[in-house]
Amino acid sequence: MSAASPEPVLPDALPGQRAAPDLLSHRPALRVDARAVKESLTFAFAGGAPGGAIDRHVESASLPASTWDPTRFAQHVFLQELIVGCLHFTSDGRTYIPSPALLGRALSRPPSDRDTVELRRDIFRELTGSEALRRDLAGVYAALRRWVGQLETISISRREGSRRRLDILVATKEAIDALADGFAGARSGLARLPAFGAAVRETEAYRRLADLLAYDEELATLDVRIRVGSDGHVRDLRALAIRENDENRFYKSPLGRVVTKLVMLWRGYRFSEDELLIRYVNSVFEGLEDELVALVQLLGDLEFYLAGLALRERARAAGLAVCLPELAWPGGSRDEAPGRELKGLFNPLLLASSASIVPCDIATEHNDATVIVTGPNSGGKTRLLEALSLAQMLGQAGFFVPAAEARLSPCHGLFVSLIEQAQADQSEGRLGMELLRIRSLFEAMQVGDMVVLDELCSGTNPSEGEEIFQLVISLLSELRPQAFITTHFLELAARLERERPVDRLVFLQVELDAQQWPTYQFVGGVARTSLAQRTAARLGVTREELVALVERSKRAHRRRVEPG
Repeated sequence: MSAASPEPVLPDALPGQRAAPDLLSHRPALRVDARAVKESLTFAFAGGAPGGAIDRHVESASLPASTWDPTRFAQHVFLQELIVGCLHFTSDGRTYIPSPALLGRALSRPPSDRDTVELRRDIFRELTGSEALRRDLAGVYAALRRWVGQLETISISRREGSRRRLDILVATKEAIDALADGFAGARSGLARLPAFGAAVRETEAYRRLADLLAYDEELATLDVRIRVGSDGHVRDLRALAIRENDENRFYKSPLGRVVTKLVMLWRGYRFSEDELLIRYVNSVFEGLEDELVALVQLLGDLEFYLAGLALRERARAAGLAVCLPELAWPGGSRDEAPGRELKGLFNPLLLASSASIVPCDIATEHNDATVIVTGPNSGGKTRLLEALSLAQMLGQAGFFVPAAEARLSPCHGLFVSLIEQAQADQSEGRLGMELLRIRSLFEAMQVGDMVVLDELCSGTNPSEGEEIFQLVISLLSELRPQAFITTHFLELAARLERERPVDRLVFLQVELDAQQWPTYQFVGGVARTSLAQRTAARLGVTREELVALVERSKRAHRRRVEPG
């Protein structure tokens, strides 16, 4: 597969800005457009912003470089449906669907950098081993969402605007404190979060924020005496003492406040204390803007891990298990490379439905084998191809894979092509579309890529289809692919199993029970029959039923044309 265009490279930080708490890259970087985010934050703080304005910056964040091209497979593995249906999560009592734009790219563009993949896997390992860390992760995300919600609230009156800005600063402090106070004992990349929070707390900007909010909460302490009558009603209330919070940097004595007003009036300035407060509030927010840019990026990073944990919990609720696979990174000779093995593999797309999910085991002695899968319709072949594709993509992205145990070998790229419905504007017939599919495969492939093809050469007559099938198999073998191909050419598959014309051919068939029903497991060998008659009977396409339908149509016609 040709190398995909790299993600845009953005500066690590603006001048004077501390390193971002990046959870998706081995080398921490600021992956959002800092200047554009600061501009949006400034406008949002001043008067609010339309819903989703901040999320648009999250969605456009850059990601580590990848050699994968999602256009070669994302549509066929239903990536958008996976995110919306299976990776939504709950935080602070609300359900969130992670950004399909950012999470879709993070999953479908696995990092080329091995250290970045391992960073993500280490974070997931630490999260699965600690309920406290999972709780802290959800808590930080909830705090950031409250902060964004305050930013996107539009004020109506001027006084309401002052209160709104203070509420934004309160949410800002809560988010920073949640980072600094959480993740105790974290040793993975999660340790970047409290380190960032603690560093922000050390800044003068944060101290001014804390002082301003403390002043807003406690201008003075009032001691009172209350006299209550026998009927329980208050008879008298007297103030005994007032202690003003004179240690706060924003405090001014009564005399000082009067003098300040007189001086300003003498100089010709006419503004209220509320206006002065707004100026203080604005200056505090502006002092923190560089740090707040990193919080916008962090929203998307947190969704990656919350989505993975949601997949894990959803699988457990269905009696299934996910895992972080063993990754056999390229190295050494071809013969030394370990094979592929997945135990308890399932299709995660089924988690969004009420369907009963039956996991299966798949193993090949060599990872770069060409596996030909045969069996009846509705036996699970296409679902198997989807599950294998998703497992490779998710595992190589540093995510959980839908299997109890797994060993995979990272590849340079993925090509998936399942049978598609005809389109009104397509220029070729079924054979032409199939040949174009094969052409696009070889245009994209590089040595060692993973290839997943459903019903290869099904769009033409058997004799021509078998010839093209053999051509594809023979040429694919020269590229040492990780290939999975389904076919209904059972006689051809049986002959290939006997003759072994190319190296490392593996044959799997749908397992059938004693009554010849699919078990949704896969065993070695080639299927002897596609069970077309049984499938036809199940769908009501027998001779008897079709004859009955024909007779019913004839009787209806006679009733329409006969008089009376």
